[in-house]
Amino acid sequence: MSKYQALKEKVLKANKDLVKAGLVILTWGNASEIDRENGVVAIKPSGVAYDNMSADDIVITDLDGAIVEGTLNPSSDLMSHLALYKAFPEIGGVVHTHSTYATAAAQAGKNIPCYGTTHADTFYGDIPVTRALSKQEVESDYELNSGLVIVEHFNKTGIEATACPCALIRNHGPFTWGKDCFKAVENSIVLEEVAKMAALTLRFNKDAETAPQYLQDKHYYRKHGKNAYYGQKESK
Repeated sequence: MSKYQALKEKVLKANKDLVKAGLVILTWGNASEIDRENGVVAIKPSGVAYDNMSADDIVITDLDGAIVEGTLNPSSDLMSHLALYKAFPEIGGVVHTHSTYATAAAQAGKNIPCYGTTHADTFYGDIPVTRALSKQEVESDYELNSGLVIVEHFNKTGIEATACPCALIRNHGPFTWGKDCFKAVENSIVLEEVAKMAALTLRFNKDAETAPQYLQDKHYYRKHGKNAYYGQKESK
């Protein structure tokens, strides 16, 4: 049995959870998780149907993208995932989808403002959209540059990767991340719902205002941070 069997089983489930959540059709998405202790990443194989996928199909690579274990090609988005893992050492899982509303926002080139508490419970501030990739960036090293444009935006704007664990690549689609692949999937689910709610909010009122900052702060910090009190305390 593979030394990475547990990791592969976990990443397999995360990928299939994306389908169950309605975030992925055909093969339009991928989930991965990093094992920082061993310096490897487990990721979905490229173009393989989810229904037929097994743990043996999950590909293990090193942090430069070389295959460590597996007979299939890794997801074509592997280098995007690796760029995020290298830039944000606090994250453990990454997800990319083409979910409808989040992708529509990316195609529109628009941030998703925080109109209410559903958004603020998970994401602090606007969900950002990156700049468009240049012709040279697309033609030279497209997947790597897709990850780097997210990193560039977060570094430029000072957004913390843990406070807003998602981004929209302009003209492409959403990436989310979290402490592991399951949390990254959860953040993808929330992102799609928040994007849908934002679109519907503007249909009701094209001049809708964002939620007051004090309300956003209340909802975010009651679930996150040292004084969080939402939910139950973890048993020791």
